[in-house]
Amino acid sequence: MARPSRPEFPPPVLIDTTEALAALCQRLRGERFVTVDTEFMRERTYWPELCVVQLAGTAEVAVVDAEAGGIDLAPLGALLADTAVTKVFHAARQDIEIFVLRFGDVPRPLFDTQIAAMVAGFGDQVGYDALVASLTGGSIDKAHRFSDWAARPLSPAQITYAAADVTYLRGVYEKLCERLARDGRLEWVGEEMAALADPASYRPDPEAMWERLRPRSTNRRFLGILRAIAAWREREAQRSNIPRQRMLKDEMLLEIAATAPDDAETLARARGVTRGFAEGRTGASLLAAIAAAKTLPEDALPEAPGGRDGPRPSPALVSLLKVLLAAKCEQHNVAPRLLASSEEIERLAVEDAPDLPALSGWRREVFGEDALALKAGRIALGVEGRRVKLLRA
Repeated sequence: MARPSRPEFPPPVLIDTTEALAALCQRLRGERFVTVDTEFMRERTYWPELCVVQLAGTAEVAVVDAEAGGIDLAPLGALLADTAVTKVFHAARQDIEIFVLRFGDVPRPLFDTQIAAMVAGFGDQVGYDALVASLTGGSIDKAHRFSDWAARPLSPAQITYAAADVTYLRGVYEKLCERLARDGRLEWVGEEMAALADPASYRPDPEAMWERLRPRSTNRRFLGILRAIAAWREREAQRSNIPRQRMLKDEMLLEIAATAPDDAETLARARGVTRGFAEGRTGASLLAAIAAAKTLPEDALPEAPGGRDGPRPSPALVSLLKVLLAAKCEQHNVAPRLLASSEEIERLAVEDAPDLPALSGWRREVFGEDALALKAGRIALGVEGRRVKLLRA
């Protein structure tokens, strides 16, 4: 039997006035849940440029033109804040970031079908297309995935494409909830949704941006300069609204931190830095950040990330814990990334009582308790048939 190209739903409506948006949101506030998606542009800006918001209720789907002249998105903010209506997304983090920037808070309550799918056994970061096909039998036409969503007017094909994601998402959400309820895992998903609900996690901290560069050096003065110029780049990129990599690429930051230039002449010798940049206002601001970092006392300098000076985990124990993780994921049909990361496994191998998600809530029940038992020698790993089994003392 052929798969349906789209779910049975009325044609999408384009919303481009405040009045029409207010009426739509008022109707949707009577729903049990609403599916939400966005289309945005970010290639040339630091801050995401919201272009389109898609919304679907029980019997209507709308595409909101967020760039329509004179439109006020306040009714959408009220809908997203209405705790009586669950807001359903797929891979929600970027959408939530946009709404936090626009409205100051995370949509509440929210449900991310990508995370729910990992809890339900669909693997790590399952794609939306695959989830739609598996749970609804539908297929998504991705011909307009890379459309210029800032161009106006929106074409009929763009509107149809944008609407398809939220119409299929209703079926995906309902099927996942049925499956999770049957397996007794809705509470697990609730814990995961709580982790998405902190607005602060969507506001980048300039002082922490240096850690993303994964510096290999343990020289604290170098790390202090790197922290300062990474924070400088973040603030300048935000102020100018340009992507951080267009301000200065990561490899350029690392080189500048290593050479620690005192003047424009030395700064201009760094690979990729133009003389115009080094001698201009922006270069002077960067040199000031470097100079300030050079004067920091030793106790104000950062430590190397990842606890490089601490004890190293036993590679054999790390491997055993990873085998246990894989076995537990196979047994419970849950994605490994949800239970523990490689860094968490290494901490678990070294520390006696690390403060890790794997040792609390449902993760402790599925994996953490046995991981501690394996470390303590109370259980061992064996093989039965083609599966790893736990051998208890």
